[in-house]
This record gives sequence, structure tokens and C-alpha cells, in this order.
Amino acid sequence: MVAHHQEPTYGQLTLPASSDMDVNQNLEPIESGYAAVNGLNMYYEVYGKGKPIVLLHGSFMTIPLNWSHIIPLLMKDRKVIVAEMQGHGRTRDISREIRYETMADDVSGLLKHLNLDQADIVGYSMGGGVAFQLAVRHPEQVRRLVVLSGTYAHDGWWPDAEASFATATAEQFNGTPIQEQYESLGNDTAHFPEFFNKVIGIDLRPYDWSKEVKSIPAPIFLAMGDADGVRYEHALALFRAKGGGNMGDLHGLPQSRLAILPGTTHIGMIQRTDWLIPMITDFLDSDLSAAPPTF
Repeated sequence: MVAHHQEPTYGQLTLPASSDMDVNQNLEPIESGYAAVNGLNMYYEVYGKGKPIVLLHGSFMTIPLNWSHIIPLLMKDRKVIVAEMQGHGRTRDISREIRYETMADDVSGLLKHLNLDQADIVGYSMGGGVAFQLAVRHPEQVRRLVVLSGTYAHDGWWPDAEASFATATAEQFNGTPIQEQYESLGNDTAHFPEFFNKVIGIDLRPYDWSKEVKSIPAPIFLAMGDADGVRYEHALALFRAKGGGNMGDLHGLPQSRLAILPGTTHIGMIQRTDWLIPMITDFLDSDLSAAPPTF
């Protein structure tokens, strides 16, 4: 008789077991440390050389959990900067609410700490919200913006996904890589429920940055899964506002882009590196003012 592994759930989302996560602990950054920003000691790492790109992780995640399998693919010809947001990983929590706006200001401070005037920004899930706010609040620091499975309004999620936030509990993370990382990076296990409640709180408060996000000057590449938690219409509304919705052969290509990956869930999004990395690098490297192809 074969025992079937029961994967833990977060609300209505299924979390992968430890064996399903590619957590490469052997990557060696060329620089790492803490940036003192806004009363926070923000942990960061830097890999590779070249044009700077900043990766912003999702809720409850860490650098290893979110980016270990992606950093090696981007660091070949780029300076890859990864950081852990307030309360996450090695960035200890402070007596401040966790909000998209303050996390964006923290990332802005990190760029100044690293003496970078501007960078490409990639944000996944919660990190996508941080990325949107960074581009709204500090547009001069954002060259191009990549948002993976992120929203700019609370109703950007499918209704069942948004409803699941209110019913999620810290106990649902017991035995998951998220809880294991929280403990292994030096956090007190007893504080995990408090950490969970602070993080989930950012999506229990209504927010809507539609007007501000649609006015972001930087080109935006939106990518989501066809079985993601993000509504198609939500992504389409922003893509249309950024020049999409016309036949490129007649009117030219918009500088912003949209991709909906088939057979892809919200958590599965960051595992689609064979599709995502070529699309991201093409968006970052392309002349977005080029004429469309002809016969």
C-alpha cells in the first residue's frame, strides 16, 4: 500500500512540499549585507555584473525560496540584486505595519545604498505590488518593470482567491518550506503567527492604485498564468492603458507587453523559467521603439 503525500494548503492554494522546491544554497553572492533604510536593516545579495536588475519576492518568501533557480539564469550578463522585505528571511521585523508603499520606499533606499540611479525591476506576487508602488513613488529609479502574477488593486484577484486571504492561518504553513526557511534563517518560531498576520494584512485592506499605475512612465511587462489568481481583465486593463489593444502590424507595437502562460498556476509561475527568462530578457534588452516586422 502506497501512502499518498498530502500537500499543505494556504487558503485554497496548494503549497509545494520541500522536495518540490529548488532551493540552491550553493550560490555565492559577490556582495551581501544589510542596508539601513527607513529604520529597517534590509538584507540583500548581489550576483554577477552588468545592467542592474532587482528581484522582489512574494509573500512569506525568501531569496532562496523565490529566486535560487532564477538567479543563475540572469546573472550571466546582469548584476542581479535580491533583497528580503520587512520581516522576511534575514530582514528582521520592526514596529511598523507591512505595507506595499513602505516596502517600495525600502527598495528605493536599497538602490541608493548601492549607488544605483536606476534599475530594471522584477516583482512576483506581493513583490509585484511592491514593484508597482516603486514605479509610482520613485519612477526615476525604474527603467523597465516586470510584474509576475501581481495586482495593482485588491479586486485584481479572482473572487475566490481574494476571499481565501481572510480564511488563511499560520497553522497552514506548518511543515512547509516557508516555515522551515523562517526558522532556519534565525527567526523565533514563536513569532511566526505574528509575522503571518502582518503579511496577510496587506491583502485584507482594500487598495486600488489603478490611476497611478496606468500613469507609470516605464514600460511594463505583465506575465501571469492561465490558472493564476489574477483576473485576466485586471491585467488587460493595464495593458490597454499602456498601449495594448491594437493590431501591431497597422499601428506599431506598444512598448509594454502581456503574457498569459498556459497550464500555469500562481505558485507554478516562478517555476516556468524555460518560458519566463527568455521573455523577460527579450523585454529588457529590446529596442521597444522598433518598427514591427514585415514580410
